[in-house]
Amino acid sequence: MKKIFWLVLILLLTNAALLLASDATGDSHAETPLGEVLPLWSVIPFVGILLSIALFPLFAPHFWHHHFPKVSLFWALLLAVPFVLAYGSPALHEIYHIVLIDYIPFIILLWALFTVAGGILVEGTLKGTPMMNTILLLIGTVIASWTGTTGASMLMIRPVIRANAHRKNKAHVIVFFIFLVSNIGGALTPLGDPPLFLGFLHGVPFFWTLKLLPQTLFVVALVIGIFFVADTLFYRRERLAGTLEEISGETAPIRISGTHNLLLLAGVVLCVLLSGIVHLGEITVLGVHLEIQNLLRDVMLLLIGGISIWTTKKAIRAGNEFSWGPILEVAYLFAGIFITIIPALAMLKAGMRGHMSFIIAAVQEPWHYFWITGALSSFLDNAPTYLTFLNTALGNFFSALPERQAIMQLIGEKEIFLKAISMGAVFMGANTYIGNAPNFMVRSIAEEQSIKMPSFFGYMGYSILILIPVFILTTLVFF
Repeated sequence: MKKIFWLVLILLLTNAALLLASDATGDSHAETPLGEVLPLWSVIPFVGILLSIALFPLFAPHFWHHHFPKVSLFWALLLAVPFVLAYGSPALHEIYHIVLIDYIPFIILLWALFTVAGGILVEGTLKGTPMMNTILLLIGTVIASWTGTTGASMLMIRPVIRANAHRKNKAHVIVFFIFLVSNIGGALTPLGDPPLFLGFLHGVPFFWTLKLLPQTLFVVALVIGIFFVADTLFYRRERLAGTLEEISGETAPIRISGTHNLLLLAGVVLCVLLSGIVHLGEITVLGVHLEIQNLLRDVMLLLIGGISIWTTKKAIRAGNEFSWGPILEVAYLFAGIFITIIPALAMLKAGMRGHMSFIIAAVQEPWHYFWITGALSSFLDNAPTYLTFLNTALGNFFSALPERQAIMQLIGEKEIFLKAISMGAVFMGANTYIGNAPNFMVRSIAEEQSIKMPSFFGYMGYSILILIPVFILTTLVFF
């Protein structure tokens, strides 16, 4: 089986290399941005890894469980090898850039939050009634804008799982948790979600995102209302069927262990915030310009994670049933996603000069920005997608102005467009498991606790049934 796998890999790589090489035009690629010359079909490896994540767990779960790192590597090489053969140093630069600027800081931040939050143990009797579940989800939603959706997710997911340990039907609780805590709740500050932080770095004022409060409250109210009704129906059905396990023994008061990790969690947030405010110059590594404050941030995050491991009692992590499995799964799969996503992002960045110009041309009204930014953020990295359509709006309205001045003009004269882009990028990351990194981590943690989560398409069934109507109402009310 292994020999067949590697044989197919070599054949596919060779074939793709020949095809891409036949499309190459020599040195002209060094002068022309790659997004303008890449063919539309170069996104096939990206589509392939998405379909692998969607279909293998459904049709070949045993193979996927043991070989998903190899599958991720397969698709990454299927893009990277012919990409470099065809386009040479510009292609290498793009790979170095996405690894050094995006992937490594992304994994370091997730690892730090995962490690620190895993050292906070909430003990006591939490009974997963519809009311208690609603309160827990609301708490997570509120703190997501200040600790980040990843921090809030890692902090709240284990208490939510423990509270519902006696429930037969609980996968829906985790799905709504992903909707609210891992995505929608992060809309109110640049700390909440990466696209908003990217906007902050490019000149959007820190507290401007609070203007999204009416839209966020509207969406949260609808989604939490739907959750309460659905959870109440499941709860009553379990009680009538006699499948609801009662919590035995005396109730215990709520107690939090590992509280020093709350300070470390605040340290993570502070490191991220300072990296967007302080400017210490830059260095060049492999032709990629790296800002010194970002490198210091990553070093500090590693130190904070190390301090958490060193100072947290093993019994606390054991109480959380903590393991490195979820973060490893995210690291392996997103390595493939980040590499294979390069052509799609490059073509979007090229605007009307790239082979995805049909997408850019379709964006005219605020609701266009909301839905197209959101649709792409459901499958692509929502941070560069946000930046792409922010630049599209700036180019459409204030192309002659410097970026920061243009952003202030956009806020002053056409603020609704920036709201649409921000809401689409943050809210619609909830549409798929890969729309936002915490989605995958929450699913993985839930499955480690023997909760049977919906498949990739099963999860999308939830989002299509619940979120899409909510977003349609949001469009009608606000756009």
